[in-house]
Amino acid sequence: MNTLSNENLKEKNIKGAFFGAIVGDALCLGSHYEYDAKKIYEAYGQKPIEKFMSPGEMMGGETHGIGWGQRNYHPGKSAGGTTDYGDYNIVVLEHLAATSNPPRTFSVQELIPHWMNRLENAWGSWICTMTKETYSQVKHGTRIENLGGISNAMAIRHVAAHGYYENEDELVDVARKAMFTHKDFSALGGGEFFARVTHRVLRGVNPRDAIEEVAILMGGFFEDKTKQAIAKYEEEANPDSQLSKEQFSDDLALTSMARLWDIGRSEPIKVGKASPTEGTLPGSIYFILKYANKEDGLKKALQANAMVGGDNASRAIAIGMVLGAYFGVDAIPKQWKETLTQWEYCENLLNKLPLIKRD
Repeated sequence: MNTLSNENLKEKNIKGAFFGAIVGDALCLGSHYEYDAKKIYEAYGQKPIEKFMSPGEMMGGETHGIGWGQRNYHPGKSAGGTTDYGDYNIVVLEHLAATSNPPRTFSVQELIPHWMNRLENAWGSWICTMTKETYSQVKHGTRIENLGGISNAMAIRHVAAHGYYENEDELVDVARKAMFTHKDFSALGGGEFFARVTHRVLRGVNPRDAIEEVAILMGGFFEDKTKQAIAKYEEEANPDSQLSKEQFSDDLALTSMARLWDIGRSEPIKVGKASPTEGTLPGSIYFILKYANKEDGLKKALQANAMVGGDNASRAIAIGMVLGAYFGVDAIPKQWKETLTQWEYCENLLNKLPLIKRD
């Protein structure tokens, strides 16, 4: 579907990766942390989401983040804006655009002041526990290499780097460094996994082949989770399976790929739909595989992911960057381009990156 045989296609696919991620994230703003897929379905008129929505729109202005309570998780945001996952990717884009002449190795030390300034001035989105912890560490003088906490939540932030670095190992370095708020091996590995997959897709590899190659390369947890996702995708695609006959088959598929986590609150967390990498990684792979070979696959994958709920924004970054790299930026619906709050702003910054740069 794509190749880097000409500069125009290269630009379209790099921008597709970035905007696929950001648009996918923005589609999730309204339902982020709502764990009831049936509630989302009814609230959105019993059909896939078509437009950006404000936090909790059509659902009383709040979502049901199991373990965190019923609340508005993004009080400073409105329709067309991004969650904290999208915000972080825009922060990294801003940093890369500002350090692109000449290009240089990604530095957390250089990123920190910009990150601090953005957090302190009308951030507007949910501030996760690891961000709060790392912010406090910086304030207390913790060394860069010791920053971060133990969360296993996948938080991909490096998407813009695909317009900056051509080498896969360099991209892996950025993917891990951009998650400086995290120390957990699965969370950091999730970022590496999708950095490698996206890099290969941008160079003409089919998404499934790229996923299987990277799974074998990384092995262990990542290979096991990939096999699980492929098996679940194939089960749901089989018209003879019970799963394929279920109205909310995607919701059931994702929930089944990780444990239920009973932590003493009113109900167990469905980890397959929550933030931990054990659920977000196979869940993202599931949607990528399901829609990679379908017409309007990028649009449909991002819609389907948003409708499942949970930490759909985390998955949206991975799904959007891989399928956006595959289908290209022109696959993003015109309505979404026109109503994404920061489209023009981000495009102007992307145009400063070395692999896109316009004189």
